[in-house]
Amino acid sequence: MDATFFFERAVQSLDRYKYDKALKYFRRAVEYEPDNPVNHCNMAGILSEMGKYGESNDVLKHIVDRVDPSMTECYFYMANNFANMEDFESAEKALVHYLEHDANGQFLDESEEMMELLSFELERPMKIAKIKSREGFVEHDRARSMLEEGKFTEAIKLLENLVRMHPEFSAAHNNLALAYYYVGRFTDALAAVKQVLAIDPGNLHGLCNLAIFLQHAGEREPLEELVELLEKTVPYHQEHVFKLATTMGVLGRHDSALRHFRRLLKTEAGQADVCLYHYAAVACYNLDRYAEARRFWKQAEKLDPGSDIPKFHMNVLDRIESGLAKDGKMTISYHYHLPFEEQLRQLQRAQAAGYVPERLRNDPLLRSSFFWALRHGDRDTKLQVIQAYGMIGDAEVADSLTELLSDPNEDDYVKNVSVFALRGMGVKGPITALIGGREVAFEKNVYSPNLPVWNAEWQEVIDLAMVRMSTRYDMIQQFDMVTLWVEFLTRAYPAIPKLTKKEGWAGALEYLTAKMHRRTASYQDVARRYGVSITTVSKHAKHIDETCGLREKMDSIFANFGEKL
Repeated sequence: MDATFFFERAVQSLDRYKYDKALKYFRRAVEYEPDNPVNHCNMAGILSEMGKYGESNDVLKHIVDRVDPSMTECYFYMANNFANMEDFESAEKALVHYLEHDANGQFLDESEEMMELLSFELERPMKIAKIKSREGFVEHDRARSMLEEGKFTEAIKLLENLVRMHPEFSAAHNNLALAYYYVGRFTDALAAVKQVLAIDPGNLHGLCNLAIFLQHAGEREPLEELVELLEKTVPYHQEHVFKLATTMGVLGRHDSALRHFRRLLKTEAGQADVCLYHYAAVACYNLDRYAEARRFWKQAEKLDPGSDIPKFHMNVLDRIESGLAKDGKMTISYHYHLPFEEQLRQLQRAQAAGYVPERLRNDPLLRSSFFWALRHGDRDTKLQVIQAYGMIGDAEVADSLTELLSDPNEDDYVKNVSVFALRGMGVKGPITALIGGREVAFEKNVYSPNLPVWNAEWQEVIDLAMVRMSTRYDMIQQFDMVTLWVEFLTRAYPAIPKLTKKEGWAGALEYLTAKMHRRTASYQDVARRYGVSITTVSKHAKHIDETCGLREKMDSIFANFGEKL
């Protein structure tokens, strides 16, 4: 038997309205863990429920004097007790102390109601100098909205400034840690969450975030110790229950996650929350309880009939149950969205159709996946993400690509594609990148810093090819076309042939690009689309090929496929 045992017995007694028994069990919990302020708080709470307001305040005063002076919420509880005792002067004093010293503002709304009551009873306004929890409140609220919208870099800038101004603002530190984590800055995320726990060691959001960060870092021993603590935690507030449930799911403790999700689904708000049914379904799926998972996803489908998400996951169950899942069991995220690969495919299909829906453009979870993949994915995944970025093309995306350009460990090809994507987004002026170990400035629309000049007619060839290829070739293929043209000009310079008919050169570039990417193309088809003769396209393609040694390069690459350029 330990404090947790007596706590659970006390809660059971409370559920049955047996306050005397609950008080007895809470007292025993205090005896087992006298330094745990939560045990004392529980005892004070039940004393207040029983109408023993003076005794409750004695316990609360003991907490702030002897156990944990940082538990400023005790002053709010004292204010309630004094108000019930009709000692309004003492209630005012306790409430003012709470508002002026509590940084979290958990009971801010209730405090405002009590201020009205006390002002009425005392027949004067309350004497209060400041409300500590409102310091930076507006900025923090805006930063949280940015996180929900997927504007992570903007949120980081705002939150970094906020924690500099208010270093004790633990909620801001917590959200800053999450923002860092979403964009893949794990070292910064870990430092931010440790700052939260330095301010408030029992902060549940901070402990949950730390557990996820430790799992990512592979720190097994401290993670196991922390998870053991979280397994014993039984939060009261629904926000804390939800945070703990999702954390346990991410940590792979699906039994615990499901238990907490079930608690939330018993509430009125939970029964109307489609995401909760998805979370519970994922927990069941990971526990191989497929029939139960299907029931939860069917309920989610009823609440969100226009969504593809429940349908997609029930199709996964169909494949498993019919034995069609030959590649093994698919990993499913607790987040209520389609898998990253499926969303990327949807985005690419939308691009091919010439229209990107706002749902895909502004989905914060999809954007978070992109940030993550751009920092930690393999080369091919990064290139896919950069293509997707080109479709979204907002300031947040441009900032993310610009940051990648200065990473000394990043692949030069990925950086060059990023420069190409930034130009496609309309970024003007020079773009600086670390290429080949040295800093390179790409001026305006110049795609190569190695040429001493960049003539307008060279750019016209690129522009024409880009226009004709835009709906038929993806961004990587367009980039390879531009790279081929720049390489040709660089190798031929200064003996560059006279570009009398730019359509012929643009057509030759498209033809060679198609061959580089193993796409079907003929001189006849390209010549017809560019309005030039087959001979012109063939002649220019041969000239580019011989100058760049393209055929030899491609024959080497395609040798394994038994093909030739």
